[in-house]
Amino acid sequence: MRVAITNIATIVSGNWRDPFAAGDTIIAEGGSITRVGTASVAEIEACDVVIDADGTTAIPGLIDSHVHITFGDYTPRQRTVGYLESYLHGGVTTAISASEVHTPGRPKDPEGVKALAVAAQRCFASYRPGGMRVHAGSVILEPGLTAEDLKEIAGKGVWLAKAGFGAMKTAYEYAPLVAAARAAGMITTCHTGGSSIPGSGAITGDHLVAIRPNVSFHINGGPTAMPDRDFERVIAETDIALQVCTAGNLRTTLLCANLARRMDAFDRFIIATDTPTGSGIMPLGMLYTIAHCASLTEGSPEQFLCAATGNNASVYRLDSGRLEAGKAADIVLIDAPDGGTQTTALAAIKHGDIAAIGAVVSAGVPRFVGRSRNTPATSRTVRVERNRVPQDFSGAAAH
Repeated sequence: MRVAITNIATIVSGNWRDPFAAGDTIIAEGGSITRVGTASVAEIEACDVVIDADGTTAIPGLIDSHVHITFGDYTPRQRTVGYLESYLHGGVTTAISASEVHTPGRPKDPEGVKALAVAAQRCFASYRPGGMRVHAGSVILEPGLTAEDLKEIAGKGVWLAKAGFGAMKTAYEYAPLVAAARAAGMITTCHTGGSSIPGSGAITGDHLVAIRPNVSFHINGGPTAMPDRDFERVIAETDIALQVCTAGNLRTTLLCANLARRMDAFDRFIIATDTPTGSGIMPLGMLYTIAHCASLTEGSPEQFLCAATGNNASVYRLDSGRLEAGKAADIVLIDAPDGGTQTTALAAIKHGDIAAIGAVVSAGVPRFVGRSRNTPATSRTVRVERNRVPQDFSGAAAH
């Protein structure tokens, strides 16, 4: 399928250092972006689907790098079916597992945790709930696992490893396994802050400096934050990615955002939700955190949109998160919400409002065009101008 999006007012690139792309058109084919900028009439005529953005803003699909998936589009923590599809209506086109720790009766022995990670990775390898890409299968680091175990499952496709929920006597004991997982090519993550569920413990700056994961999960607190003094130390003494989450401490989210900007570490600042958890299901969680950061700091809305897209993609080595040729065709059209005081999506976000979503394209396929079922209506009218595909992209069922 070849898809063109025309009449775009602003294109947010996903690269916070150069956040805008020139032009008013994006063309995608076969799941990848082929053109960002301008296109001839002939190129647009050759497309199977043409979407008129009506002056809205294009951004890369949001990447939620902290989602507690289990199996299927179901969360036993909140006993809810279809939450991932609902997150897509919040602009999230990619979810990354924060480990399958909420799976009922999850195993804790080495063979069990390996099997759980491999099974989750395989189950979501081609399954796209609502059109969302889910990177699943994060092995939970437990006592008894060895470097050879991690190499074994890495060879089977598991590329995520999680510290902080294993039965270690102290958090420092994760350091050798985290190093082994990194040596096996895995992205390693670590629970940060106070304990959140039985089996987790407090992890602070001292632990992070010793463990050296790739990513500090919910560094702002999940939901309880570590001491304020630890933030600057982690930024200055390590290269750990600084993940802030909606289901955490807002004050320390802003503290971390300001420090990352001031200390030239914004490449490492990433946004996620840490859901579903006891904090609930948050289809608009990414949009809320983006708006909170943009409206309550000196940072720009486009920078924080990039933290939720391109920064996540860079940390997790994904081919999405950027609106440029060759990248995954995950595209979201956002706008100022109808009835608000602002006239553009970026102005609305800076004002603290939740952006309205007018369309989501993932893997090059329009998932809905017109209105999200979760956000306010857009001020402008995004519509399918032409469609040669026997499929309704209006999202009428979502109303």
